[in-house]
Amino acid sequence: MSQKQRYTITAALPYTNGPIHIGHLAGVYIPADIFSRYQKAKGNDAIFICGSDEHGVPITIRAKKEGVSPQQIVDKYHTIIKKSFEDFGIEFDNYSRTSLPVHHQTASDFFKKLYDEGKFIEQTTKQLYDEQEHQFLADRFVTGTCPKCGYEHAYGDQCEKCGSSLSPMELINPISTISGSKPVVKETKHWYLPLDQYESWLREWILEGHKHDWKPNVLGQVKSWLDDGLRPRAVTRDLDWGVPVPVKGAEGKVLYVWFDAPIGYISSTKEWSKKTGKDWRPYWQDKNTKLIHFIGKDNIVFHTIIFPAMLKAHGEYILPDNVPANEFLNLEGDKISTSRNWAVWLHEYLEEFPGKQDVLRYVLTANAPETKDNDFTWKDFQTRNNSELVGNLGNFINRVMVLTKKYYQGIIPQPGELTGTDKEVLAQIKTYPRKIGNLIERYRFREALSEYMNLARLGNKYLADEEPWKQVKTAPERVKNIMFVANQIAAALTVLGAVFLPFTARKLKDMLQLPGDLTWDSVAEKEILLPAGHKLGEPQLLFEKIDDETVAKQVQKLLDTKKQNEAGNREIAPQKDEITYEDFMKMDIRTATILHAEKLPKAKKLLVLKVDTGIDKRTIVAGIAEHYKPEDITGKKVLVLVNLKPRKLRGVESQGMILMTENANGKPVFVNPEEDIPNGMNIS
Repeated sequence: MSQKQRYTITAALPYTNGPIHIGHLAGVYIPADIFSRYQKAKGNDAIFICGSDEHGVPITIRAKKEGVSPQQIVDKYHTIIKKSFEDFGIEFDNYSRTSLPVHHQTASDFFKKLYDEGKFIEQTTKQLYDEQEHQFLADRFVTGTCPKCGYEHAYGDQCEKCGSSLSPMELINPISTISGSKPVVKETKHWYLPLDQYESWLREWILEGHKHDWKPNVLGQVKSWLDDGLRPRAVTRDLDWGVPVPVKGAEGKVLYVWFDAPIGYISSTKEWSKKTGKDWRPYWQDKNTKLIHFIGKDNIVFHTIIFPAMLKAHGEYILPDNVPANEFLNLEGDKISTSRNWAVWLHEYLEEFPGKQDVLRYVLTANAPETKDNDFTWKDFQTRNNSELVGNLGNFINRVMVLTKKYYQGIIPQPGELTGTDKEVLAQIKTYPRKIGNLIERYRFREALSEYMNLARLGNKYLADEEPWKQVKTAPERVKNIMFVANQIAAALTVLGAVFLPFTARKLKDMLQLPGDLTWDSVAEKEILLPAGHKLGEPQLLFEKIDDETVAKQVQKLLDTKKQNEAGNREIAPQKDEITYEDFMKMDIRTATILHAEKLPKAKKLLVLKVDTGIDKRTIVAGIAEHYKPEDITGKKVLVLVNLKPRKLRGVESQGMILMTENANGKPVFVNPEEDIPNGMNIS
């Protein structure tokens, strides 16, 4: 028996300043979970490590906005995130948090070792300072105009429009996000990791050592950074929330979140070690262990350049074997944005689609942004569920279970002599573990899932070609062979499906009463997975169709969000030039009633209104036909500017103006009196 490989599998630590959304799942957590489940199914010694990233400026910004402490923020979102992962079936061996003492100690020890060995550069530099709040401004506490593309809302560390890496001092017209004031420049002391000293080593280690096994998008971003030339990177910040810098003269400073966060993988493994009694060191210090970081593309630099340089400087830890970063997932053609609430939140999905974890896992894997940005739409979600899960996988399993129960009381029949077709299908089953496994090993999860579904297609084709429901009367012995072979496919789908669709596989295992000793390798090696005479459980539907109404509800939810965002982004018009009291008194505004309304022929936007102003009955033309039907506004109380000079609109003389404004969605609405006031009353 070959020696089993040891793996340390990490997934990017999510920030605890908000919940998890589908972009996080597709980019990081589902592929990492599939990879971990696969390695364990193969019998390898794998641990899957993660935890909440509870430090950094976004946490303190959220805390200030909500008027609570940073600890309250991280406690709230850590609980939401951890429960969402558990309910969704992301099976971590340990999910920790960076506010725990084990992490503070691990990060402090890491920094102190590098500090004692002279691996840092100590520099006094000029930084932006908020005089109102009496604090230095870390990068995310500053916004301003990007010096490279002119975008006016760039952050102090990055421009989200052009993607350029920045520093707060580079911003044009910087503003403090804490007080809104213009910051001043003051001197402060910090410690820097001299990345330039590791540049030649990084170039050789990555661009030469991993040019054939790392993804092109990862190598491309690394090469871009290296070609631009590496510079020392600050590893401390002037903040009061985080891991305190453990040296004298560093009071009021904490470790930069991108120094302390990846160390969270190590501290989480230590926590796992304490819980299980297993030694954590081989998973981080044995050169035979493969360290795999699953991340999104916005974290590539930190996991391929900065963290490896930290590990190299420390000297006691292994380096990443691979960093299979995914691109971004968009939502209905627009970039997912937490600030705009443009997202499908995991905890909300779990509430609104109970029992359908695997549907989302399937869709996000089948549409994963592995090589380029991809788009999630609710229509595609519905189509993939109905045609692929229900129509392919679910249909095959249902046929097998129902026919076996109908013909043989749920007991797998004893086959006769197998035909060439039967033998060919059984031989094909044995090829799938290797095909799927090879793709997973190369981080091609979309193709791996597609191969898995091809096994279900093989089963459906076999049944469609053999037609046991027809042959049962004319060739009953032949049908025994067919159902025997079909049950072998069902068993293989159960075992192999556990890495992709764990909830479905669990349900299938119960339905088939699958023996506990069947493994991934069993499918590749055994001719027979379920023997004749094996009793199946009761058949159940694996999946159910998702109707148009359910999808329409989710689309409408997003449309409502978009309207709210547009309303929130509407600019309030500046105040007009001042007028005198006498100017105002020249306007004669009266209460009135709309007596009649009709569309102006050949005018898309205009309604002709007959209005009782109390002093007369007059005609007014209003541009509201796209928003109001004539019958809906007849009898409505309005306010009218009656002494406006008449003017002709499309040949009709308009003798006044109805007072209107716009609501949050941009729809014109009437400004009308709250009480029933007689027509003709002056407004003053």
